[in-house]
Amino acid sequence: MTPMTQNPPLLLTGGTGTLGRHVLPMLRDAGRTVRVLSRHRRESADDGVEHVTGDLLADTGTAAAVAGVHTVVHLAGSNKGDDEATRNLVRAAVAADVRHLVLISVIGADTVPLGFLRTKLAAERAVTGSGLPWTILRAAQFHDLALTMAKGMTKLPVVPVPTGLRLQPVDVRDVAARITELALGEPAGRVPDLAGPTVYPMADLLRTYLTAHAKRRPLLPCPFPGRTGRAYRTGANLTLEGADTGTRTWEDFLAERVG
Repeated sequence: MTPMTQNPPLLLTGGTGTLGRHVLPMLRDAGRTVRVLSRHRRESADDGVEHVTGDLLADTGTAAAVAGVHTVVHLAGSNKGDDEATRNLVRAAVAADVRHLVLISVIGADTVPLGFLRTKLAAERAVTGSGLPWTILRAAQFHDLALTMAKGMTKLPVVPVPTGLRLQPVDVRDVAARITELALGEPAGRVPDLAGPTVYPMADLLRTYLTAHAKRRPLLPCPFPGRTGRAYRTGANLTLEGADTGTRTWEDFLAERVG
């Protein structure tokens, strides 16, 4: 038997998303057969990738997706419903006797009072309370998200900049490499967070973006009120000690995109 047929398929949710598109080829390069769960029907080719159709939030196709799988890598996510989708996946994984569930989460899930992050924390709790062997990696915002923010904010003639807001964006390829390593290993529990190599005040991040695109915009500092503003001012979205750091900086990312 070849190594490709010795292992059961590994289930990947979110395999067509920003992170999953990088993780999938890395798992294939490691010799693993990968089953990709997505809401839209896709034809499977004879390339070691099996596509299955299902919707985690609606809990359709979930049981079939985990059947015969030992490892689940859960990368699927959206602006709402991640907690319920994860609970549905966990129930199916328990019934299928899955041996390792890997979850991607977000730094600040338990410290920043945003609804999106509360669902991420609830998803974590669904995994940790499942009885399944698990691994959870919290990552900082991807460079791609920081780019989307910068594009949107700098469309204005004067750019409002929330005071005290800092980001530590990480390259999606660094996160994909770490997720792949964890998926191929043994369950490790909560592993060190993964952030980018540099912490940027929001104003610096925007200035770098404007310079890379040869644009000029005045930046206007604005207060960031409420509990959320206080959380960001105290660095609740950052992991300054005890975290792993990626290798690609925001400037590296911008240079690639502008080039």
